[in-house]
Parts: sequence; structure tokens; C-alpha cells
Amino acid sequence: MTKTLLELTVNGEDRSLAIEPYRSLLDVLREEAGLTGTKKGCDVGDCGACTVIVDGQPVNACLMLAVEAQGASVQTVEGLQPGPDELHPLQDAFMEHGASQCGFCTPGILIMAKHLLDQNPLPTDEEIRFGLSGNICRCTGYTKIFDAIRTAGRRMAAAKSQSVEA
Repeated sequence: MTKTLLELTVNGEDRSLAIEPYRSLLDVLREEAGLTGTKKGCDVGDCGACTVIVDGQPVNACLMLAVEAQGASVQTVEGLQPGPDELHPLQDAFMEHGASQCGFCTPGILIMAKHLLDQNPLPTDEEIRFGLSGNICRCTGYTKIFDAIRTAGRRMAAAKSQSVEA
């Protein structure tokens, strides 16, 4: 089959990838781009393990053809870290609260939580529940995940407030 040149920005880096036009964004990110943090769970859009942000909106990468991301900006879990030696506040909070057990769902939940906190840094439990409604965790029961998201939100809001005051 003839390959198509896919040009997009992934985690702030411009990428050109030769891909088959029928491949999902998930498979291309994992196999061609080498970004294996995004997980293939159900492969039908039910579990949320493959969630990435495309042009500012969360999507299930398993349901999106890679060619649909032509020219788009994509953020994966690997792109959460603000620098090589520092973690995103969500990653810190997830570790602090023990918010992942097997960890398979964690990349998708981190991405959805980032999107949620970018929109609303101090969400209620109901807003967190709604924000994560497309992400399934089979291990934790969500309590520690909610605690971590609330903690990260408070820290992010405080950091933003301090940078505005400075």
C-alpha cells in the first residue's frame, strides 16, 4: 500500500512520518513515533487508555485515523513533563497519593486530568467524575485518583497565582 506523509507536531516537536492511511493515530504514535506511553486498551474507544490531546481537545487515539491529525498539534503523556528533570504537578500528585496501581490507565487519565485542570484548576468531585467519565480504571476505585487531581489542581492554581503576582 502507498504510504502518506503525515506532518504534525507531537509534544512540541515537528514530526514527518510515512504512514499507511488506514492506521490509527494510536498505532502511529506508538509504532512510528516511538511514544509508547499512550496505551492500547480496548481499541474501540471505551476505556480511555489511549487518550491524547489533539489541537487542545482530548481524543481517543484508537478512534482517530492518523491522517486526520495532519497539521495538528498532539500532546501525549510523554509531553506532560515541563522539563527533562521535573514532573508535571499531576505526575507528582499521582505518585504522592498512590493513584495508580497497575498503571495501564494512568496515561489516559493523566491527559484527561490535565485537560480538565487547564479548563478548571479547582474542580469539584462531580466535575472530576464527569471529566474522567471516558477513562476506566479497574484497580484503584478512583478515590486516590480524585485526591491526586485535587492536589495537583491546588498546586497548579497556587503556582499560577504566584506567577501573576510576580
